[in-house]
Amino acid sequence: MRKFIYPIIASLLINYSCNDILNIEDLNSLDEEKVWNDPNLVNAFLANIYPVFGNWLAGADNNSDQLIGINFPLDAVTINNSAYKVWDYTTIRKINTVIEKVKASKSLSEEVKNNVTGQALFMRAYVYFNMVKHHGGIPYIIKAQDLQNDELEVPRNSTKECFELLIKDLNEAISLLPPTIAKGSENYGKIDGNFALAFKGKVLLYKASPQFNPINPYNNDYWHEAYLANKEAYTHLSTQGYSLTPDYYNIALQEKGPEVVFAVINTYPNKVANYDYGVRPGSESRGTAGSVPTWELVKSFPMKDGKQYNDPSSRYYKSDEDFLQSYWENRDPRFEKSIVWNGKIYEVSGKTGKRQYTSVGIAAALDDFGINPNARTPSENLNRYSGFFILKNSKLSLKQTEVETQYDVDYIVMRFAEVMLNYAESANEIGESTIALNILKEIRKRAGIEPGADNNYGILGNSREDIRQAILAERNIEFCFEGHRFWDLRRHRQLHKLDKKTKYGVEAIAIDPDKSEMNIDQAATLARAYQLTEINFKYSLLQVPRTGAQVNIVPDTYYFFPLAKSVLDKNKKLEQNKDWGGTFDPTLH
Repeated sequence: MRKFIYPIIASLLINYSCNDILNIEDLNSLDEEKVWNDPNLVNAFLANIYPVFGNWLAGADNNSDQLIGINFPLDAVTINNSAYKVWDYTTIRKINTVIEKVKASKSLSEEVKNNVTGQALFMRAYVYFNMVKHHGGIPYIIKAQDLQNDELEVPRNSTKECFELLIKDLNEAISLLPPTIAKGSENYGKIDGNFALAFKGKVLLYKASPQFNPINPYNNDYWHEAYLANKEAYTHLSTQGYSLTPDYYNIALQEKGPEVVFAVINTYPNKVANYDYGVRPGSESRGTAGSVPTWELVKSFPMKDGKQYNDPSSRYYKSDEDFLQSYWENRDPRFEKSIVWNGKIYEVSGKTGKRQYTSVGIAAALDDFGINPNARTPSENLNRYSGFFILKNSKLSLKQTEVETQYDVDYIVMRFAEVMLNYAESANEIGESTIALNILKEIRKRAGIEPGADNNYGILGNSREDIRQAILAERNIEFCFEGHRFWDLRRHRQLHKLDKKTKYGVEAIAIDPDKSEMNIDQAATLARAYQLTEINFKYSLLQVPRTGAQVNIVPDTYYFFPLAKSVLDKNKKLEQNKDWGGTFDPTLH
């Protein structure tokens, strides 16, 4: 009997040219034997799995302190809801099918077999790692289960076994994949050995982490294993020409740059994302922004000398109140390239000299934030805005009518700065503090931070603990809005930095030279001509959101999320995690 496989026709339409499709006798007659002996069809099937790498998401960090919103109200995660549950065995079965069928094929060349199998093995490790990161050990299935004849109730592998199998898959993938796919190659966008090496280092960083080793968080033997893997990745990629993009602002916007280790290719009109639609002020988009920065993140950016604003040793030291009234001055250059604030020049959609305003009564209704009673019309954005917007990775050339459908910047899954900081972190934990500090300095030098008289770029302290916290703080800034922050805090068992915490925004009110409040109509007129700058306002903090849940509740049980009850009900051999009423220990003991 002819067996039809997964929905492959859609992927064929995406990945083939019109001529290719016309050369197939009958699309509806495709059977397994034909698919697994035709390299084009095999690659089309594999392309249908590549969405596991995701795409741009404006709210990638909405589970952290970087963006406003209470993502963790009381009981945000339970065994009965779908929050933070990853159990993607449908994709795993597709991947295992590729591995088995390609191996058995009698028509595919060894080169094609190796390349496809290498990609599939990497994908299997990638999907399983995401599951282990969420839940600890999972059933690590390496064959395409027959839904009719195989035993589908499989117990969980221990977390230790899962990490061993992840590394086994990644090592085999590295041995089969092309070492490097050039940025100009027609195969750019496929997995290569460079990405696999870098990802292996990341997996081992998690294995060594406090999340998986709560009893011995920083002195376990896994840190040396992580160090060797990350050193190899850093050294090898450096020899392949990977380096930091000179201008932080251009890391993603100048595609195929030296920092891109792996990217999902977006090309208008075939494949686009809606990132700009999610971050732009409403007056420059098709609706209100879905993700905006917090005051907490704004404060986290260091000053130009690399030190915090309230550090007495900083050249730019300020009191809390002085800082609030001039927070945009003398900051780490990444701040200006990442954040839009009230009065900032924001030349979006080709509008030369345009300034962005957020002050209620002055800014457009889709942009404003504040409770100023003189505005007459209250802001409707008090639960969703903060007085700041995201600039980083925004494609400012897009017109207002294009932001929803034409954002086609390649989505960077991993960049060389992450490889560097993964190496720095593992080096620090085995006593190689000089390596860690030198990497931190490279990152800060690229950012444009002043080196200072001691050439330390504002880095304070040299103990293992000091450097550990410096790396974590650097990752918060360097990777802001890229989806790292929550997971970094979680793997370091520092969720207390989110637990029971509130978030704040900043209201701006226009003032006259004598510091009294400016007539609102006069202020609005000046703003329409972009004649009000940051210094023409006074600033105050407002808690956000204003109503509803206002405090994040992030208990220690969130270091490993539970398996869903619906999953447990289908497989009686699965054990629930011990902090969620079960007996399974998701740590490495």
